[in-house]
Amino acid sequence: MAGLPILSRDGKEVGTYEISPEDLAPRISRQLLHDAVVMYQANLRLGTHRTRSRSDVSGARKKMYRQKGTGNARAGHKRSPVRRGGGHAFAKRPRDYSYRLPRKALQAATRMAVASKLADNQLMVIDDLSMSQPKTKEMATVLKALGLTGVTTVISPAELDLNLYKSARNIPGVTVVPAGDLNALAVLKPSRMLVTKAALDQLKAKAASSRSTSPAE
Repeated sequence: MAGLPILSRDGKEVGTYEISPEDLAPRISRQLLHDAVVMYQANLRLGTHRTRSRSDVSGARKKMYRQKGTGNARAGHKRSPVRRGGGHAFAKRPRDYSYRLPRKALQAATRMAVASKLADNQLMVIDDLSMSQPKTKEMATVLKALGLTGVTTVISPAELDLNLYKSARNIPGVTVVPAGDLNALAVLKPSRMLVTKAALDQLKAKAASSRSTSPAE
């Protein structure tokens, strides 16, 4: 069990949180994390690409010249893929790249991602991060006190806080994702993870609950 310092808004240590990576995930599967990240990235693809086939380009469909006797290689019409301005032989068409992994696998991947941040000393705990009103300057001051200025960071409160979200949305590289909406990509993509004590309690409780229902992860 490792003690994780709990920080205040001004960057001072106000307590210790007893937690280890094993409390979130008994093991970290690099393959599962890779599969989850690839799935989330695939689901973000628009799939709106489209190129022209030989039926989409302009040009006469008449044979360009007779088959034999010209000394040239035999040729069909101008829309052939081998000619400049012709259509693509295997034209790309709009498609849906999205797919889903099993729900329990994605939940396990999220816990493993948070555990990996903890193991790599990339997770920070703050006692409270609630905002009375949207203030980007106040949020920037908090991040500066924590040494997170210019560092890509995912901020994870226990519940959705609109004031917190609005305070951080204009800061480059900073995202706000409630603990219940975290996924492997949202956790692993930024360099640091800033989580409130209440959110970490929630993640730890969910991990304990999952182990009691399914011992093997």
